[in-house]
Amino acid sequence: MKKPIYLDYAATTPVDPEVADLMRFYMVEEFGNAGSRTHEYGTRAKQAVQKAREQIASIAACQPDEVVFTSGATESNNLAILGLRKHGEATGMKHIITSAIEHKAVLEPLEHLRDEYGFEVDFIRPDLSGAIDAQQVKALLRKDTLMVSVMHVNNETGIIQPIEEIAELLKETDVFFHVDAAQSFAKLVEPLQNPRIDMFSVSGHKICGPKGIGALITRRRKYRRLPLKPLMFGGGQEFGLRPGTLPVPLIVGLGEAAIRQSKLFPTMVEQLKAQQGKLMNQMREQGFVSVGDDAKRIPTILSVSSETNDSEALILKWKGQIAISNGSACTSSNYTDSHVLRALGLDQNLIRGALRISTSVKYFDGDLEVIFSV
Repeated sequence: MKKPIYLDYAATTPVDPEVADLMRFYMVEEFGNAGSRTHEYGTRAKQAVQKAREQIASIAACQPDEVVFTSGATESNNLAILGLRKHGEATGMKHIITSAIEHKAVLEPLEHLRDEYGFEVDFIRPDLSGAIDAQQVKALLRKDTLMVSVMHVNNETGIIQPIEEIAELLKETDVFFHVDAAQSFAKLVEPLQNPRIDMFSVSGHKICGPKGIGALITRRRKYRRLPLKPLMFGGGQEFGLRPGTLPVPLIVGLGEAAIRQSKLFPTMVEQLKAQQGKLMNQMREQGFVSVGDDAKRIPTILSVSSETNDSEALILKWKGQIAISNGSACTSSNYTDSHVLRALGLDQNLIRGALRISTSVKYFDGDLEVIFSV
């Protein structure tokens, strides 16, 4: 039976076969616990973890011990945001700035701080290009601003947010800057290497690595660790920030996938852009328009919409032929109108007709022919 054409890589990617082979080795052959200090099985597992930490650090332009392994970007986002709560309360810094188009893994922890602990949160709306204005961040800064949290690439529209401009605006402040980099890590490398970004979150399964593993980059300030507090307790692993036995095969897979993706993506950008343009032309022939400014879009995510079509109905019609989504996989099990598209100010019909088409570097097919018949 022929499989549907997969165009939902923003939701998840298949594991690179070479990454999978390496992971299997650490599942079956080198199966030691990285916390075991009394024998060589533990030593070799610890060395494998350290190598992966160095691989991530080389891409992030940080020190290896500034890489904290987590279960994925959702946990990393929670650790970055909720982990600063006690510091905010102790210093009276209880104001946070974010965008209205963040992933739920950022919005819900922020809402928790607001509703349960009295923090104030300002939400910046994007313009029709899909991007927020960095100057709006500057305008909202206060003496009691604790943090700015802005994603790098929006997971629904693919629009790149101005994190470099925001980092520059925050240079003369002590405000913590956190970036959700789930859709950009190991792809758009240079912006995330900015030393003014205090923390950023990554996930393995967005870069042809395994699910269930990610990291939070936590850059020191003047040689001091950030004042983060753990969300869980019991064991003290990951510099006291994330307890539990380290999943060595997953960590090894994340490190290897990140290195491979960071080397491959720059060589494929022009082909990916050409493919995205080809897909957009096909959609325009069917009456669709792009959502957001194409000039600000990562070449792996395309958002389109049509006022005359219902995306849910189209997805059902194409079932078995095309694997596609109309938004984040984290909310698609119980579909409601996208908060991202609402924040853009789109007409209700355009919101209901929106589709996300996402492709991949590793599994790029230059001859891909997709016919979206409506």
